[in-house]
Parts: sequence; C-alpha cells; structure tokens
Amino acid sequence: MSSPSIENSTGLSLARRVAQLKPSVTVAFTNRAKAMKKDGKDVLIFAAGQPDFDTPQPIKDAAIRALQDGMTGYQPTLGPADVRETIAEKLTTENGIRGLTGDHVGISVGGKHALFIAMHCLLDSAEEGGAQNEVLLPVPAWVSYRPIAELAGGRVVELETQPTDDFKITPEQLADAITPRSRILVMNSPSNPCGTMYTPKELESLASVVAEKAATVAPGLVVLTDEIYEKITYGGIAHKSLGSFESIADRTLTINGMSKAFAMTGWRVGYSAMPGAFGKTFIKAMGTLQGQMTTNITAFVYPAVKEALTNPAVAEQVETMRQSFAKRATLIEGLLAEIPQLSCPKPTGAFYVFPDVGNLFGLTTPGGRTLGSAMDVCEALLDEVGVALVPGEDFGGCGEHCARISFACDEATIVDGMGRLKTFVEGLS
Repeated sequence: MSSPSIENSTGLSLARRVAQLKPSVTVAFTNRAKAMKKDGKDVLIFAAGQPDFDTPQPIKDAAIRALQDGMTGYQPTLGPADVRETIAEKLTTENGIRGLTGDHVGISVGGKHALFIAMHCLLDSAEEGGAQNEVLLPVPAWVSYRPIAELAGGRVVELETQPTDDFKITPEQLADAITPRSRILVMNSPSNPCGTMYTPKELESLASVVAEKAATVAPGLVVLTDEIYEKITYGGIAHKSLGSFESIADRTLTINGMSKAFAMTGWRVGYSAMPGAFGKTFIKAMGTLQGQMTTNITAFVYPAVKEALTNPAVAEQVETMRQSFAKRATLIEGLLAEIPQLSCPKPTGAFYVFPDVGNLFGLTTPGGRTLGSAMDVCEALLDEVGVALVPGEDFGGCGEHCARISFACDEATIVDGMGRLKTFVEGLS
C-alpha cells in the first residue's frame, strides 16, 4: 500500500514494506509520556525498557581513553579480533557454549540490528523461491520480532502461551508446530514483555524436540535465542543458554548485547555467536550484509565492551543492579496483588510484569471512557491519572488482554504509580 496523501497529489509513494510497517507501540507510548512531562504534566513512565542506572564508570573510562588515544577510524566490520575473542571466551566460560572462537562472533549496532541482519541472512521470501521461510514465535513476544521477520520475507507462526503457564510453550506444542517450512525458532528467556523465564530443565526438553525434528522434518531449522536479559534474574531460576545443549549447539544462534545488564542502552552494542562450521560461515555472511549497512560500530566503544566483560569491578556493579531489580520485582508483585481485578505471574527475570487487564473491559472510567481493549486501558491511564504503561496488543497472543509495566525505575515511583493504578481501577464503574 502506497502513501495515498502523497501519491494522490504528486504521484510519489513509499515502498509497500515501509508504508505497511507499524511503529513500535513501546516507543509511541514512551514518547507521548515524555512529551506530556515536558509540558509540565505529572506523568510516571513505566513504558521504556531501559535501566535507570548509569553505565559503570570503568566502562566509560575505557571508551574515553580509547577516544583520547585516537581510536577514531574505521574498524573491521564485525569488530576487532581481540574483542570478538573476548566475547567468545565469555560465552564459553559463562554460558557453556563450546567451540567458539572470535570467528564465530560478530558485533552489531545493538541487539535489534543483530536480529535484523540474522533474519535477513536466514529467510527467503516466497517470491524468491524460499521453501523454508516460517518463523516460529512464542507469544506474547517483543514487538520487533514479527516486523523484522516479515521484512526479511518470513511468515510468522505464533505459538500461543498463557499467564497460567508463565507464558511458556510446551515441548508438545513446539513439536506440533515444526514443519518442513520451519526456518527459525525465536526464543527469549528471560522474556520481554512477560518477565518470566524457562528453567534449565524446560529448555533441555525444548532442545530435545528441536534436535529430533531437525533430524526428521526440518533440517534447516535454526534456533535464534535472544538472551539480552540473561543477567537480570531473581526468581530462583538459573539462566541457561540454549547454545550450551550439545544436541542443538551448531544450529543455535545466540544474540546478546550490552544494553540491559550493563546499563548501556545508548551505546548500541549487540553481538551474535554460533559455533561449528556453519556458524563461522553464517557470521561471515552477517558481516557481508552489515558491510553494506553500517560497517563497524563506533570505534572507541570496542575497548569499553572488553572492559565490561572482563573487569571484576564492573561485575560487582552489575550484581548490585540485579539486586535492585530483584527488590523492585518483589515490591511491584505485592502491590499488584492488592488489585484483585488484575492477575499476573510472578516476575522471575528482566524488569517487566505483564498483568492481565481483561477484567476491566466493559467498564467506564471517571473521565467517561468505556474500556474495550488493553489500548483503551493504557490510554485512559495516561490521560486520566498520568501513568504510562504499554498496551499488549502488539506483543501477540493473549497480550491483547495485557499491559506491560517496566519497573526500571526507583521504588518511590513504583509505589506512587501502582497506587494510581489501584485508584484508577477502583474508580471504574
């Protein structure tokens, strides 16, 4: 679909794939809330997926030193060899992914860029003769997975989950979904938006299904595991990388980055890793595509990445941040429990809760708005009590009845915001 308002008057139009692309609802609500605050309105923002901590000082110092030392020129597209080796060592020792070298690792402009490149390297559209172009996506899921997959020519197949199951798929569900057309299985644990995570045992069961089906039904299936929240866990569940299971290691692409755990969202550093012979070939292909897009990330950021992954003082600060998120998770869980009209699984990872707000549908707000959707609930909350959440429709599946709340903010804000939410709900009629 072209842009009618432009085409009718000038004959100009946008590409169909862009004209039909939906903007991120997360960004939209965050920007709207920020604009209201700028206008002097009392708004509490629970929409952004961004830690409220500053980047640890040793990381900043490393970048400053590199800048002052003149590290300002072009670098290898996927990053300098020593930094890629550092990431490979991290994934080997911390995540248990065997067989990695620097040649199995690529550095991109944030995790989203890594996902974009990876999917474009894996997916063929039907028009291009692609025989295996389905992307299996457990939902609710982060809002960008679907549009990135579709831009790359894939067809998204949703695997629906429920709050009663902590938003997790079962091995039987996965087995039924895999067909000869299955090309990518997207996994994200801990989960954005759900705030829950799979146990190592559950992941092992899913890995067994992938291994069996890849041997019999879908030989081209790749597991794309987004582990950007791996260090933000607090529910007694240990993080486990899918790439550490030997049966599927050589078909598992691990995507991670510095944004969440290290409070480096604005630095834009993501990385990808895949062991085995194909892994090396695949990372090289990612480099070829990236070379036609951005080439390297900002040059003087590379030493900061190395510092973040190797400095024990940074690891201590990351743990301090994790403990803060753990306290906030307990706090917000307790406050939400005081609103019986809402239901929500216990948060165990990342910094989100994803309560079901469906019981509010059909009710009317004090401002006279009748609520018929999660979007209505979130718009009314923002307009009437100054609380910015993210409506769940774009996350897929049962997300249409949910709203995402980010608790990447201080405890006083959480108490105030959840108090306003409770008052809002109690005022419905």
